[in-house]
Amino acid sequence: MTISPPTPYVPALDLLRWQFDLTWSLFEYHLERIEPDDFLWEPAANCWTVRRSPDGTWAPDWADTEPDPVPVPTIAWLSWHMGWWWSVAADHAQGGTPRERSDITWPGAGTPTVEWLRALRKDWLTALAGLTTTDLAATAPFPWPKDPQHTVAHMIAWVNAELMKNVAEIGQLRLQRAAARG
Repeated sequence: MTISPPTPYVPALDLLRWQFDLTWSLFEYHLERIEPDDFLWEPAANCWTVRRSPDGTWAPDWADTEPDPVPVPTIAWLSWHMGWWWSVAADHAQGGTPRERSDITWPGAGTPTVEWLRALRKDWLTALAGLTTTDLAATAPFPWPKDPQHTVAHMIAWVNAELMKNVAEIGQLRLQRAAARG
């Protein structure tokens, strides 16, 4: 009988961080290639984007009840959406007061948004670095408030999944836009 060596144990936070870093590296591929005009490109007639408000800030299209059919988002809308959920998740992970959706303002096409997303990544890594095993087992404050079945570790896994989804969406839109330009 052959006995296999035991599988090495990987602490939960290390595994979640590895998954996050892998996803972020895929995102960097697109961030390094994205053009300012890609952000507001509308890939369909039924589309969600961000629009200039009378005060000059950018406001996202939004509905409290998801429409049917769901509008196709622009890269601008997706990057604002990432900024929203990621800012709120970081607020919760660091024990701060979470910002409201309307407090999250998209910074604009091109470099401002790329730098904003990279800064959010740094904030998130700071939040993760401060967590202990006990913190990971605590009830998740977001996105499932007061649900003892979901822990902070679940919240981190949710952030990773949401990031993966948004990175794939942004990547696909960027590739479609590049193909449309010829």
